[in-house]
Amino acid sequence: MEIRQVSAIHGWYWIVQGFQMFRKAPMIWMLICFIPFLIVVTLALLIPMVGPLIFMLIAPVFLAGIMVACREQEQGRQIEVPHLFIGFKTHTAPLITVGGIFLVGLLIIYSVFLSTGGSDLIAMLERGKRYDSSEIGGISSNILSSFLMVILLQIPLLMAFIFSPALIVLHNFSPVNAMKKSFQACIRNIIPFFVYNLILNLLSIIVLLVPYIGLVILSPVLFASIYVSYKEILLGEPVKVPTDDYYSTTDYQKATWSNNEEESAKETQDHAPVMKETQAEKKEQKQSIRTEDRTEIPEGDIVHCHQCDILIPKEEAIRFDGKYFCSSEHFQEYQAEMSAKPRK
Repeated sequence: MEIRQVSAIHGWYWIVQGFQMFRKAPMIWMLICFIPFLIVVTLALLIPMVGPLIFMLIAPVFLAGIMVACREQEQGRQIEVPHLFIGFKTHTAPLITVGGIFLVGLLIIYSVFLSTGGSDLIAMLERGKRYDSSEIGGISSNILSSFLMVILLQIPLLMAFIFSPALIVLHNFSPVNAMKKSFQACIRNIIPFFVYNLILNLLSIIVLLVPYIGLVILSPVLFASIYVSYKEILLGEPVKVPTDDYYSTTDYQKATWSNNEEESAKETQDHAPVMKETQAEKKEQKQSIRTEDRTEIPEGDIVHCHQCDILIPKEEAIRFDGKYFCSSEHFQEYQAEMSAKPRK
């Protein structure tokens, strides 16, 4: 998997495209992003000290589910809440391993913070400890240097984390290789990521003015923009946001409103040849698109679904007669098509 280097303006492009993905299905996006927030709050209330640590372990699982949801939306299918939990059905151990590495890294950084001046800040906030005016200058300097050190240490940790869930769930990477590839991708695109974080920080300030409304919009945009940057940097292709209506709607102009079953059956028979021709044309067009637009399969054991042509991990696919299927429904569709063909 080759890492692509992009220009600084792409940091803004990722956020814009992330907002476009959110705009296609805002309600389900807000629900998917609210569920992890509800889980972490519940864990913090039930297990005050351990709860947040448990959530950090499983956070990559939820991020992997959101990446799968982004892929589904890009390919024209509906986002569903079960997508959020797909990481608990597959790749659970590698994702939790990434969460464990991330958690250990944060604990080390927190220990450094306490040993370099953070303890003074905690003493002032929790125990109300007071210092003489002669000590204030030195303590303030220690606290400021501690904050800067924490920020500098967190940056490489976040760089190694950001693309890891997508690489694991979509490309079967091991935890260590996924974190290495994620870190390398961020290093090669440090300038666009600087622009990206700068814009997100400015948006966060705006969110503080309207905390609830802003947060429910910014969170989905943030997660969707991670998927956009992953596709552009690691797969070398832009995200194709569906331009038509995202959710399927009923065409009421073509609907049959007659209550007479005989008239309905007659109308169906009259239109049957036309419908068959249309379906045949669509099938030929779909096959031609598969042949012409099939891109090179990225690194990892990935195959194409024979029915819908999406990329899926080979170990999760259903194999039959040299073909692969992403779900039992598509496998049954294929069997039905084969059964319907006349035997020679």
